[in-house]
Amino acid sequence: MPDTISEAPVVRFEDVRREDVALVGGKNASLGEMVRSLGDRGVRVPPGFATVAGAYWRFLEANSLNEVIKNRLAEFKSGKASLAETGKAIRSAFLKGDWPGDLASAVVEAYHKLCERIGEKDADVAVRSSATAEDLPDASFAGQQETFLNIRGEDELLAACRKCFASLFTDRAISYREAKGFDHLKVALSIGVQQMVRSDLAGSGVMFTIDTETGFDRIVLINAAWGLGETVVQGQVDPDEYQAYKPLLANGGLKPVLRKKRGDKIIKMVYARGGERATRTVPTSLAEREAFVLGDEEILQLARWACEIERHYGVPMDIEWAKDGHSGEIFVVQARPETVQSHAQTGVFKSYGIKSKGRTLATGLSIGGAIVSGRVCLIRDPGEIGRFEDGSVLVTENTDPDWVPIMKRAAAVVTDHGGRTSHAAIVSRELGLPAVVGTGNATRVLHDEQEVTVSCAEGEEGFIYEGVADFDVEELSVSEIPATMTQIMLNLANPAAAFRWWRLPSDGVGLARMEFVVSNHVKIHPMALAHFDALKDKDVKRQIDELTRGYEKKADYFVDQLALGLARIAAALHPKPVIVRMSDFKTNEYAGLIGGAGFEPKEANPMIGFRGASRYYSPRYRDGFALECRAIHRLRDEMGFENVVAMIPFCRSVREADRVLEVMAQNGLKRGENGLQVYVMCEIPSNVILAQAFAERFDGFSIGSNDLTQLTLGVDRDSEDLADLFDEQDAAVKWMIRNVIAEAHKAGAKVGLCGQAPSDHPEFARFLVECGIDSISVTPDSFISVKHHVADAERKRGGQLPNEDKKK
Repeated sequence: MPDTISEAPVVRFEDVRREDVALVGGKNASLGEMVRSLGDRGVRVPPGFATVAGAYWRFLEANSLNEVIKNRLAEFKSGKASLAETGKAIRSAFLKGDWPGDLASAVVEAYHKLCERIGEKDADVAVRSSATAEDLPDASFAGQQETFLNIRGEDELLAACRKCFASLFTDRAISYREAKGFDHLKVALSIGVQQMVRSDLAGSGVMFTIDTETGFDRIVLINAAWGLGETVVQGQVDPDEYQAYKPLLANGGLKPVLRKKRGDKIIKMVYARGGERATRTVPTSLAEREAFVLGDEEILQLARWACEIERHYGVPMDIEWAKDGHSGEIFVVQARPETVQSHAQTGVFKSYGIKSKGRTLATGLSIGGAIVSGRVCLIRDPGEIGRFEDGSVLVTENTDPDWVPIMKRAAAVVTDHGGRTSHAAIVSRELGLPAVVGTGNATRVLHDEQEVTVSCAEGEEGFIYEGVADFDVEELSVSEIPATMTQIMLNLANPAAAFRWWRLPSDGVGLARMEFVVSNHVKIHPMALAHFDALKDKDVKRQIDELTRGYEKKADYFVDQLALGLARIAAALHPKPVIVRMSDFKTNEYAGLIGGAGFEPKEANPMIGFRGASRYYSPRYRDGFALECRAIHRLRDEMGFENVVAMIPFCRSVREADRVLEVMAQNGLKRGENGLQVYVMCEIPSNVILAQAFAERFDGFSIGSNDLTQLTLGVDRDSEDLADLFDEQDAAVKWMIRNVIAEAHKAGAKVGLCGQAPSDHPEFARFLVECGIDSISVTPDSFISVKHHVADAERKRGGQLPNEDKKK
């Protein structure tokens, strides 16, 4: 026991600083720091007070608990008692203890003063445990002690405080301190008593100032559910998920919300009625499940507060928030340093790629970014933990801190419920385990001893595949990537995977494929939304109604979902340029979208048919293209991603270019306005032959080497019989590339190339460098090899590596 005991057993939050962890524990020190320092910046924290560490030692001394604790722990360490027996015995001794009279009086007096401040006689309060070794930068101690909600009156308060003291010796807390090497008898517990926010009548959740999967440090990740926040923390619900982009939050005129994913939120925790003042879990209404917990302005408000808190503490933060159902006000109720991604190794990361796989058995949210194969061990109840086999894939409904010992022995974790901030997700990250959470059905479709592969390397969605998949693991070292004069950019299509590559020193995104977002996120043909009332197929209308639920106008769904999907790609490398190619589906691909069959002609050769620019001004698709333009306008002008460049694919003639630019201007995208640049794909011989004329109308060219090769050589790129004739390094193709670069540069336009050839063939990269190409855009897994090929080509050409000014 420490020699010093604070003279005042209770302190107000206003009198506590973050340096007072030894006095009031990490949680209460953080609350006090926020009340003292962040209130003037608009961050609302409910008022309250804390007992000091000395009060804990007083309680132990008055009830002779030191010997009890020492003896029970000695029995546990010698193997004479189990963890469960040890924890139960120590907690029982606490609960039988009596309060020293002056200590009880100090707590009660502080409670009455808080009630006066709130304006209620017996105000509801939250009683939280705060250990003097918790919420440290390298040890979160999250969930190790107990919190008691909806406490009212002197008797309930003192009883809850006694339970808080006892919770310093929950089984999980004992186990965690053992693992971290903390001396049990040198850790005290402070009790935080805080005004209760009536989030049972609204919603609550958690937020991080860093992406919990990739370490991308420019977003705020927010999870939200109805009712009290325990359901989110414990992973009992699949919450809403929101993302906001931090660098643009300071501009009040922008709305940089990157993601809005509605969770099913099938239950919520509320206060119980009747004699017992406790909580209970109840089903949510259909309206609650279909609605977002937070509106855009509330998302932005929370995100701005998160930035203020992070700025004040100087480290990424893990924050709990709650919304009061009476006042509608939002409060921050807890903040601690984030302990996983902020300490992750940043110079080296592994890239996983699936080569072959079995059928998909279940899907959910991916945690961790790795791929693992193993045998399923399905456990529904903590009482079955004893039968878990080391190295198995743990499959369960959800986890809580009692599951940590078994999770440490697992190869991967799969749960039915939970979001990215659930217990299973947080602990899996800390342990370095891949996990798929919120599958909804894993415990129903998987069985013991089944061989499966858990893949968390394919973006935000995680997959459980049948059998043992064949996959590659490549280690990428950022420090070994050479500098180049030629810009090397990334080809990105999947918004869910965009943040994985933010640490690569790329020069932007050379090709963001709009059609991937349309097919995977929107899923509906834009003309079916623009002309919904004219649809005849009842099944199609039903599908569209289901996907667009919550949108007053069907067309707004397309604009919203497309803008949100592209926003994550734009944010990943902001403020570097992100070139978004407008839709380039072929008619057979468009017909596969929901409602698409009725709007698409049947063509014998869609590859050179009604695609690209020809659609944009055609009555057949003009209204759909208008929705694409609205999404780009929202992305740039409302969300603030002015780094987005629009690119027109398959533009056959100069006359067609003029018509497309005119339609774009009519839909709010006028080249040159607000810095808007418009590029054109160079993939048709006419683009090369009339390069100077195209350069007068566009700011740059992006060479699509596949289509340019196909149309220059007259070879179907998909034909197996002609595969040996399809060669991007054919002399005719190289003539096309060399000439368009020369002509474009004469006119002051930039030229890039997006394709696989520079990564597969070093000599092709050398050819592009010799031609003076401005940029090469490749898939992320090819980025490092292309950088090396280009650097080698530049050295052989006699060029010098860029200095910092040139790179900028």
